[in-house]
Amino acid sequence: MSVVETPPTPRKHLMNNAARLLLVDDDYHLATSLGQWLVEMGYDVEVANDLSQAKTHLGGRSFDLIITDLRIGNDDGLDLVRYAKKHHVDTAVLVMTGYATPDTAVEAVRVGAFDLLTKPVIDDELILAIDRAINHHKVEQENEQLRKQLDRRSGLENILSHDYRMMKIFDVIDSVADARASILITGENGTGKSMIARAIHHRSSRRGGPFVEVACGALPDTLLESELFGHVAGAYTGANTDRVGKFELADGGTLFLDEIGTATQAMQVKLLRVLQELQFEPLGGSETRTVDTRVILATNQDLERGVADGTFRQDLYYRVNVVNIVLPSLRERPGDIPLLADHFIREAAEAASRDVEAFDQEAIKALQAYHWPGNVRQLENVVERAVLLGNDRILGVRDLPPEVLGVKKQGSLEGDSPLAGPMSPMMGGAAPGQQAAPAISSAGRSLREALEGPEREIILSSLRRHGWNRAATADELEINRTTLYKKMKRLGLDDPRLQYAM
Repeated sequence: MSVVETPPTPRKHLMNNAARLLLVDDDYHLATSLGQWLVEMGYDVEVANDLSQAKTHLGGRSFDLIITDLRIGNDDGLDLVRYAKKHHVDTAVLVMTGYATPDTAVEAVRVGAFDLLTKPVIDDELILAIDRAINHHKVEQENEQLRKQLDRRSGLENILSHDYRMMKIFDVIDSVADARASILITGENGTGKSMIARAIHHRSSRRGGPFVEVACGALPDTLLESELFGHVAGAYTGANTDRVGKFELADGGTLFLDEIGTATQAMQVKLLRVLQELQFEPLGGSETRTVDTRVILATNQDLERGVADGTFRQDLYYRVNVVNIVLPSLRERPGDIPLLADHFIREAAEAASRDVEAFDQEAIKALQAYHWPGNVRQLENVVERAVLLGNDRILGVRDLPPEVLGVKKQGSLEGDSPLAGPMSPMMGGAAPGQQAAPAISSAGRSLREALEGPEREIILSSLRRHGWNRAATADELEINRTTLYKKMKRLGLDDPRLQYAM
């Protein structure tokens, strides 16, 4: 029923004179009397005598506050609290009861009530509780809106761009953040695929869950299967205990599978099953496990071409390619370079405690003219190098590495730096004014030892071309990153000082 009496002038101290209240109590006379008094206090009140009536009222209009008895005939007032919390999040709830216990109060607040009042309720106590409940709920709503705005910003805080293609990608991220479909992110190395995956996770309802990342290309098949699905003790030599896999660790969150194009045919079959059914068995086990994991995949390879040449399964391709986010390379968006360079300067200067402000215009033009094979990751490395080696607050072209300026270095690092190993002979004769290098002699050395010099020079040259971007170097040399890391360590190329040696 509705209480329609015309209210008198409300008390001056009330803050919520126009607040809409729903009063729920199975005692008709008590509910009507209390409702009329609340109308006199300046509130807009409707009365319901059972749970069904309360739901009908809630479906017909919005309320600022529900005041419900704990016992509503055969119904439980806490059921109404739960219903309101789920279906009417904009409405606060107060519970009243003549049978209050400490446990009752705790349970009421736990399921979503703002407070529990004990009957008989003193007039001023009720007015104060109503005002506090409504105001507190409004603050909570404002905080939630602010949190959503902050989540929106934080999800993309490190993905800086003014480019229209990236703006479209940001819109796609918002659209698919809560979709259950798999997302495939494609683009060259260094374009920020991992950051896009994290942005999708942070803007989704799963942001409270884990974000787990796996580099598929860095592991052989057996280890990758164990990494993804876990294993039971004795599954293989060295598996002494059970291990939980990444799919299970990401339960309730997001699993990011990078370099998915490197997965073997056998692994692709297993991935197809878990993507379709969200079920799997640990390596060496027979127990089927089910997870609620959102999967985002990424690759720098052309999977469509892989399907055509038989290296990538067609059914898996169609399963993962529901939503495809294609990231443009940095050379396709030179307008973003000043923005990114400024961001990386501030980060590097703060980390190194250096007083560096910006690049001058000539340096910015040089950065925009470069083709950036390592994309944003390479730009970050170049900026960090400039901050560390520069002597002025304003950086110029003198602080950029030769490859960015299109200058071919004279000589090589091996002959100029004490960090380098023996200089290998160059094919095609010596440079003008220099004597030809002697031919390689393998006397007293194994083939591996004899080839170390040329191998070292080839890897070093590629590392320098790509601004010490190891992923881009591995791609150019057509080896995986793990192999590159091992070779760098064996050949003495893992010394960080080499990056800044001229």
